[in-house]
Amino acid sequence: MYNEIALDQININADPPTEEPARQHYFMAKCRKWTVAFAEKNGRLPQACVVNFGCQMNARDSEKLSGILECAGFMLTENENADFVIFNTCTVRDNANQKVYGRLGELNGYKRRNPHMKIALCGCMTQEAAVVQKLRKSYPFVDLVFGTHNLFKFAELLWTTLSAEKGMVIDIWEDTDQIVEDLPVERKYPFKSGINIMFGCNNFCSYCIVPYVRGRERSRKPEDILEEIRRLVADGVVEVMLLGQNVNSYGKNLARPVSFAWLLKEVEKIEGLQRIRFMTSHPKDLSKELIQVMKTSKKICRHLHLPLQSGSTRILEQMNRRYTKEQYLELAMHIRREIPDIAITTDIIVGFPGETAADLEETIDVVRQVKFDNAFTFIYSKRTGTPAAAMENQVPPAQVKEGFDRLLKVVQDTAREQVARSAGKILEVLVEEVNESDPSLVTGRLSNNTVVHLPGDASLIGKLVNVSLEECHGFYYLGRICKDLQ
Repeated sequence: MYNEIALDQININADPPTEEPARQHYFMAKCRKWTVAFAEKNGRLPQACVVNFGCQMNARDSEKLSGILECAGFMLTENENADFVIFNTCTVRDNANQKVYGRLGELNGYKRRNPHMKIALCGCMTQEAAVVQKLRKSYPFVDLVFGTHNLFKFAELLWTTLSAEKGMVIDIWEDTDQIVEDLPVERKYPFKSGINIMFGCNNFCSYCIVPYVRGRERSRKPEDILEEIRRLVADGVVEVMLLGQNVNSYGKNLARPVSFAWLLKEVEKIEGLQRIRFMTSHPKDLSKELIQVMKTSKKICRHLHLPLQSGSTRILEQMNRRYTKEQYLELAMHIRREIPDIAITTDIIVGFPGETAADLEETIDVVRQVKFDNAFTFIYSKRTGTPAAAMENQVPPAQVKEGFDRLLKVVQDTAREQVARSAGKILEVLVEEVNESDPSLVTGRLSNNTVVHLPGDASLIGKLVNVSLEECHGFYYLGRICKDLQ
């Protein structure tokens, strides 16, 4: 575990500290006492399961939840029939909410058979008042509900839940300016890690609920970010991903403002770090300075996620994206000229209120011109509380599906062409895991994020190896290590 705390040195009979993160360390020690008692009574450690439903930032939050639980004495498991289960939720689309409700029904069945079981919900979904109201009414068996702004309080809330006789513990903050990061983390991969550089979003796209559930933008101090990365590198990390809802606006709200491009240059100076990734970039804030930093960097990966959402200027205005089709195309083509080997991926929404067949053609035109290496295409999901939800001219489902299918085919065709550009080349791959389907292979990623499968075993995991890309299979490669180049 990364950043483990010496809990045995904490006096849990004293009053809890008021300063963070010392206060949370205190409650981890209190929870550890509970898990020791549980083990003595049951002849085993209590088991905990952390289930992540969301984005990369949620995944990083889930690593913190896992680290705190393990530090408190729980044994982590992927089995949801555990003693403590926590769902870290997403609410970007309504089907994400419905999926959580369905899974909660399954947990209720487990809890009937295991009355001591504790169930918790956190994340973006729980920041919605209607969700909390529904949980109170229809899911009273849930023991703990908290949101995105006070995730750092998890140890304290865990102790309250474990020591409570019954009843739902609810602790939802509407907003915060507090950032507490010095907590235990159980990383999924020992050789790579996400790094939160900022929280929240100020863009208020008309379809998006994120600013309402994640709050306004708050940037971490650069010295704290750099120190965390140094510690991670010392712990074996070779690749980091800098995370934020809009990393391009990093540093604007600091007491001494800095740019994201400046931060990247500072991160690159860290010895031992070999790869730098980041997401997500809003097109309106992507500077030419950032493009030049990427162009000259030896460590920043050749991959840029640049959400388009729509290729229609009319729809982009309704979405409050604050750029036009022409501006997006100019930016994308400039990036292609400056960094020819870069992979550009994107997000696209189909069926935004008022979208016509002509608007969809504008989007398809952008896909054909930019030639995205991949695109995550989504059907518009009405989110209560956003301006788009109240718009007239909601698009009929049949029209949305037809447009979605047409767009998806163009995306897949252009992406295959882009991925195939690397065929026959020898490129560096970071090996990430043993292949799930064929244990004689390992799987890794190129700098441009393309997946590569190659012969090998677990001893290669976490290593950067030169690989000959021999066969392109649409969106991935089969390759072979070039041993004479290692």
